[in-house]
Amino acid sequence: MKKLLFIMVLVMGALAVNAQKTPVKVTDLQKAITDNIAKDYVGFTIKEATKVVEKTDTTFNVVVVKGTTQETLCYDSKGKFLKKMEAKAGTAKPGPKPTKPVPAKN
Repeated sequence: MKKLLFIMVLVMGALAVNAQKTPVKVTDLQKAITDNIAKDYVGFTIKEATKVVEKTDTTFNVVVVKGTTQETLCYDSKGKFLKKMEAKAGTAKPGPKPTKPVPAKN
């Protein structure tokens, strides 16, 4: 019984430490966020949004897309832009276009 209680305490502690992520409907995003995207990311559309609560901090991660380009933007709880998130491993970004090979000189 003690082992079971110990395991439950460990699991609850791990859950409390990790950030809580909740999906947010695009229509429920703050006007400041949608206005910023419309102004600074012309032609992009909002694909999805997530509310992240970590301890006392709340942020919103918003994924925007335009063609094959995808960006993840981070906003604070008041809708102020914080940063553009780095691409995670396994997500490909369009790379530079290949150039024509230069013929070898003899």
